[in-house]
Order: sequence, then structure tokens, then C-alpha cells
Amino acid sequence: MKFRKRHREETAEVFTDSLNDILFILLMFFLIVATLANPNVVKVGLPRGTKDVKAKQNIMVSIDKNQQYFIGTTKIESGMFDSLLRMEIKKYKAFVDTPTVVINADTTAYYGEVFRIMRIAKKDTAKVVARID
Repeated sequence: MKFRKRHREETAEVFTDSLNDILFILLMFFLIVATLANPNVVKVGLPRGTKDVKAKQNIMVSIDKNQQYFIGTTKIESGMFDSLLRMEIKKYKAFVDTPTVVINADTTAYYGEVFRIMRIAKKDTAKVVARID
């Protein structure tokens, strides 16, 4: 006796070629956008202001709520901060006529220290911007 083989119906397939293209484009978009974010930012709670002033950010100085000092993202000891800031300003003077020092201070930071940093930068002929968001 000869049995006939039953042919199974082919299962439905989902074509994911275009889906792969869309996912690849989205992945590239998010990677590019993520690199545009400023990586030299230390998270500090800034007071709120009403004006929006933009400055070219050559040297970023940050003071967090624990009174820790940062130049860029590098933590600096308070005793060495003045000399390292002066060295950083001199380094940027080789490239820019008047470098800009942007100060980000936490709302709970001592603002006497902010004014001291401003005096140091002004003494070394740098522009100073206290960033308030």
C-alpha cells in the first residue's frame, strides 16, 4: 500500500528587511545624538535665572554641594586649585586671546569661593561667566 505524503502548508513569514533598516537608522541617530551631549559636565544643582546667556566654554570650573572643585571633570584638591586654574588659563592663552572660564556652582556652595575663583580668572585676564540655569 502506497501512502501519499501530505504537504504541509507553508507557514506565514514576516519579512523584517525593512524593519532592520529602520532600526539601524534609529540606532545611528541615537548614537550621534548621545555624542553631542557635553561630557565635561559635573552634575550640580544650579539656581534658576531668567536670562539665557551663552558663552564659548574654554575652561569649565564646577563646585558641587560637598565643596569639591572640578576643572572639566577632573577633581582638584582645594589647596592646589588656584595654581592649577592659573596653569589652565595660561594653556588656553596659547590658542585663544582671552579664554573664558565658566563657573558652575551648586546652590548650596559657598559663593565666597565662586567670587574668589572669579578674581583669580580676572587677574589672569580671562573672561568669567557664572552659569545660572
